[in-house]
This record gives sequence, structure tokens and C-alpha cells, in this order.
Amino acid sequence: MMADQKTVLRLLKTARGQIDGIIKMVEDDRYCMDISQQVTAADAMLRRANREILTAHLKHCVENAGSDTERAEKIDELVKALEKIL
Repeated sequence: MMADQKTVLRLLKTARGQIDGIIKMVEDDRYCMDISQQVTAADAMLRRANREILTAHLKHCVENAGSDTERAEKIDELVKALEKIL
């Protein structure tokens, strides 16, 4: 993986902590809107991690592809990932 590993790990660990907190909120029967707000925050953190990974893929893997065929394959991978996200 060409993304900054420290950044990605920090984002993922933060999201994991948020999810653990959400689970506790559900177990404690907390207010629905408070839980929803925390789910939204965890989702945003995961999206940031994914953006870091996809940006690195574009800047390194696609940019440094050895041939036009390989570059086209890398671009197709990126398009498929974006289709799932969007």
C-alpha cells in the first residue's frame, strides 16, 4: 500500500474506537439521534481513510504504471471502486 500507513492506521483506529462507543451506546439504550450522530462520524472517518488509500493509488499505482495497458487496468480498478462509493 502506498498511502501513508500512519495516517491510514490512525483514521481506522479512530473509527474502530467510535464504533466501539456506538456499540456501547446501543447496549445502554441511548437516545437514537445521539447514536445516529456517532454513526455518521464513524462513517466520515472511514471515508477519509478510503480517500487516503484511493489518492495514493492514483498518485502512485496509476501514475507509475509500466505500460498503457497496465495504466488502463489501474484506472478501471479505480473506476470500479468509485462506482461502489458513489
